[in-house]
Amino acid sequence: MKKVIITATAESVAQVKALLELGVDRIYVGEENYGLRLPYNFSYEELREIAQLVHAAGKELTVACNALMHQGMMDSIKPFLNFLKEIQADYLTVGDAGLFYVNKRDHYHFKLIYDASVFATSSRQVNFWGQHGAVETVLAREIPSEELFILADQIAYPAEILVYGASVIHHSKRPLLENYYHFTHIDEAVSRQRDLFLAEPSDHDSHYSIYQDKHGTHIFMNNDVNLLSKLQELYDHGLTHWKLDGIYCPGDDFLAICNLFVKAGQLLETHQWNQQTQAAFEAILKEHHPKNRGLDTGFYDLDPKTVK
Repeated sequence: MKKVIITATAESVAQVKALLELGVDRIYVGEENYGLRLPYNFSYEELREIAQLVHAAGKELTVACNALMHQGMMDSIKPFLNFLKEIQADYLTVGDAGLFYVNKRDHYHFKLIYDASVFATSSRQVNFWGQHGAVETVLAREIPSEELFILADQIAYPAEILVYGASVIHHSKRPLLENYYHFTHIDEAVSRQRDLFLAEPSDHDSHYSIYQDKHGTHIFMNNDVNLLSKLQELYDHGLTHWKLDGIYCPGDDFLAICNLFVKAGQLLETHQWNQQTQAAFEAILKEHHPKNRGLDTGFYDLDPKTVK
């Protein structure tokens, strides 16, 4: 039996408790200096409490350390790594090769998940990072299923796939929103809470969410990813490490959606997943998905020849 492993983001300590009760396998959290695109930036004391809760439940803690590192950040990261070692973080998501080096040189022995967002698109990349210390790799969102299944047959290390949530398509270290406001002489906030978005001139219904923080500017896909209807195919091809991202789906709605995927995983493992259950789950998911955000299967059903 293939085991489904579900990683879910969390926006509060209370939500961590609820996710653990639902049966999520890994809790994904972080803080403001080294983690990218998180629903909430936790304090060190909150991270300590979360680690205790997660481990008491027999589950695993993943901490985001996937920022684009400049030298100053690398020079100051060791106190954070020491703290993560103290609270016994199980995994770090890492996008910078320098952290692989520090992890080995200074004998931290963290289990590293390679996460450079859109970069890991082939089995060669998954296997390369596995050979250089990654226990898992986060797959890019822009992989059509035809190529995804070929990749799955050729990887020697686990790979995580986003099955629900917002998908980033651009990240710049530059303060693009702030620069735009300065240029237009407008004084406005640039945070995610403002729910800013870009629209294409030819498509006024397009909705590319955008916000700015200390790491720069982040732009997301027009629609959020929902692969609930593709879970059987993913399971059959051994892609059983699933990520649920609640950055744009807060509170109880995200918990309700996480519950669907946890139950779907259990049904797949016991060969009880079927089209009738899938349809029922799809209807519930749409009820809880934010009404101002689109929903589709991303690149999953695209012809690889159309993806440039």
